[in-house]
Amino acid sequence: MSHSYAALAFYTGGAARVALRGEWQLSPGDVLIIPAGEPHRMLELSHPELWGLGFCAPCLVAAGGAALLEPFERVRAGAAAVTRIPEARRPHLLALFSELERVAAEPPSALSGIAQQSLLSLILTEVHRALGAPSGEEATRGGGVVAAALHYIEQHCLRPLSLTEVAKAVGRTPAHVTSALTRATGRSAGAWIVSCRMAESRRLLLHSEEAIDGIATRVGYADPTHFIRMFRREHGATPAAWRAASRGPNLTAPACRPRQPR
Repeated sequence: MSHSYAALAFYTGGAARVALRGEWQLSPGDVLIIPAGEPHRMLELSHPELWGLGFCAPCLVAAGGAALLEPFERVRAGAAAVTRIPEARRPHLLALFSELERVAAEPPSALSGIAQQSLLSLILTEVHRALGAPSGEEATRGGGVVAAALHYIEQHCLRPLSLTEVAKAVGRTPAHVTSALTRATGRSAGAWIVSCRMAESRRLLLHSEEAIDGIATRVGYADPTHFIRMFRREHGATPAAWRAASRGPNLTAPACRPRQPR
């Protein structure tokens, strides 16, 4: 399976075996790094306990946290999908996940949105530090057209962006790029662009009082009517109606208690 958000799994108990560009054994103290769009599956479980976290990568880029996505880009480029947190840092990482869960359960507000973004950044910083500097082999290894296209989309989707521009950036034809993405992830380049924009628009709708026209501009739509039409197509409601109905717990960067993975 694959999903449209980036994800982490911090194992605190038990064991698991996962397929993600190879097979990985996970035990307490390990973090599994799953880039958006990366196919993966659970192969074996043995009483696992873990904290799971999913988040919108373009939303993090928009907030100035692009550097924190490096571990995900390294996995896309062929690096190991698992890193081990030093034992001395595990209680701190556990506390960050616990606090993120508490804040995510609060009613959405500008303050809770800032707190979630801060806690997410701290968690990703711990993973980044544990991963260390890339080796010489990692630095020269490439991730192919799919990795390059997803990286470019995540970095640029919140402004006007076309398939032609993505294709030019990765040195391929538009047809090649969207075919490669569809085969690898189940989504075309256009669908990835829309997915990224919708994730940021949901965050803004939940955690701000910004007008719909302003949100449309901030997520790459020059025409607010087109944004409303796209949002309704994706969510079954207009942005204003969705905002009114969704002022419950936020799912932009959800944390969960130790659980049995699917």
